[in-house]
This record gives sequence, C-alpha cells and structure tokens, in this order.
Amino acid sequence: MFKLKKDDITFTLNRLKHRRTVSALATALFRILMLTSIGYIVIYPLLYMIVTSLRSTESYSDPGIIWLLKDYCWENYVDAFSALKFPEAFKNTILVEMVSAFLEIVSCSIVAYGLARFEFRSKKIMMVVLILTIVIPTQMIIIPQMINFSQLDFFGILGLFNKATGIDLRVNVLDTPFSFYLPSIFGIGLKSGIMIFIYIQFFKGLPKELEEAAWIDGAGPVKTFLQIAVPSSGVVFLTVTIFSVVWHWNDYYLAAMFMTNNRPLALALANLPSQLPTLGFGYNLMTTRAGSIVMAACFMFVVPMLVMYIILQGKFVKSIDRVGITG
Repeated sequence: MFKLKKDDITFTLNRLKHRRTVSALATALFRILMLTSIGYIVIYPLLYMIVTSLRSTESYSDPGIIWLLKDYCWENYVDAFSALKFPEAFKNTILVEMVSAFLEIVSCSIVAYGLARFEFRSKKIMMVVLILTIVIPTQMIIIPQMINFSQLDFFGILGLFNKATGIDLRVNVLDTPFSFYLPSIFGIGLKSGIMIFIYIQFFKGLPKELEEAAWIDGAGPVKTFLQIAVPSSGVVFLTVTIFSVVWHWNDYYLAAMFMTNNRPLALALANLPSQLPTLGFGYNLMTTRAGSIVMAACFMFVVPMLVMYIILQGKFVKSIDRVGITG
C-alpha cells in the first residue's frame, strides 16, 4: 500500500493554509477597495458641497484652488441664512412637514394593523388600493387634490348644501398646514402606501399568541394594539419614523403645490438660485459667490438629517433587517 510520508503531509497542509491565507487577503483587499470606492462616490458630493460653500469670489478666478482653500469665506453661511429666511422656513418645516410626518406614522400604523391582523370581506380590494397608492405617482392626482383642498368637502355633502341653500360652507385649506395634516391623519399622505406596507410586513410576524392572551384577559382590538402591538414594534416604528421624517423634510413638490406663503426649507432652498440676483449676487452659480451661497444653504439643509442618521444609524440598519425590506 501507498504510504504518505510525514514531510509530505506537512507540506500539503502548509500549502493549503497558504492558499487560504492568500484567498482571505485577496477577499479582504477586494472588500476594502469596493467599500472605499462606494464611500468615495457617496461622500464626494458632500465634500464638494462643504469646500464650495467656503469659497470666496477670488478663489473662483484661481485655477489652482480646487480642494485646499487659501481663505475661508464664512460670510457665505451668513448670507445663505439670510437669503433662506432660515428661522421662518425652519419653523414652517417643523409645524407643517414634521407634524404631518408624525401624524402619518401613527395613522399608517393603525391602518396596517387592521390589514395585517384582521380578516374582512373587502380586504383584498383594500390591498389592491394600497398597491395603487404606491404605484400611481402624486403628479397624476395633484389636480383633483388641489381642487378638493380649495373647496374642502366630504362626500359632496357641503356641495349639495350649497346648491340647496346658496350658502357655501366649503373651506379653502390651501396654503395652510391642514393641506398636509388631513391626508396624514387619514393615512393617505406623502408615501403613506410604502409606510403601511412596511408596517404590514412587520405586524404579520408578531406572535398571535400574545394577542390571544390579551383577548382572553378581556382586551379589545384597540387595547390590544396599544398595549401589545405597539410596545412590541419599536423596530418598525423606528424604521418608518426615519423614512417619514426624511421624506417630509425633503418634500418639495407638495409644498410647491399647496404652499404660497408658509414655505418650508425645501421650497425655500429650491427657490434660492432665482432669488439671489435680486439680493445683489450674480446669476452665474459656477463662477461667482452665489454658487457658494447656494452650497452653504444646501449644507445647512442637509445637516439636521445627517445628525439624525448618525445618531440612529446603528439601530436603523438592524431595524431594516428585522422589518423584512432588505434587498
């Protein structure tokens, strides 16, 4: 019989270890290169924004200045703060967008719990409607929405009353926070379909035994939702909260449609380039300090969301994995 020598076995084992080490090093190097490349692609716009926001008028005429500035023009942030009317715009963002975001977080959770845990005849139809709210873009229904908000009516009752008596009780809620509050309260606000779908995916995974035990103790659906489902759903509430806050913070389209005077930050930032020439700054955003002021305004707009994500990113990544919307 063929016998392997001890030296041959040792040589073979060392060779296998060497191959595994080389393979592990190659994999680690590839991973580092990929993460570095992706990180550069993601971080580059932010770095460019910060550097450009600190450029002075003289630095634009010097072709040797790209990343390392000779002097820093902090006045760009002062001018951006003034041009944005930051205190007023920030207040409008909080009172309109953020309140709407948290109203939507609550209303969507209630709707999703009913769709996930109860069986009723029109459930399939409502699920189809839910999918349609995700698929159909806001631009397709914006005109009926604006008409309805300009003459707010419920099921045409006030319109019939107007025809019968000549008294028009319909209210114009455009340019008021109610044009955002009402859709959020009824679970049809900004991207509410996606939020409801995320809630449904999580509520379906909750153990039914918890609810059955609550029902045996005499708890009804409302009490079960508040005392069993909500305390067990911190993960999904965190996920939806971050999504809702970011989406409402960045909302420009609905704010431009519904708001004329009470402009939130996103709308004020979008209108900033057209307003700078009236404030004494140039039209060319690429060769004058007006471009630096716009970049400073963009950075001021982004910072609150960056801080929020930095604080919550660890829990957010875990929540995304547990909610079931990975990939």
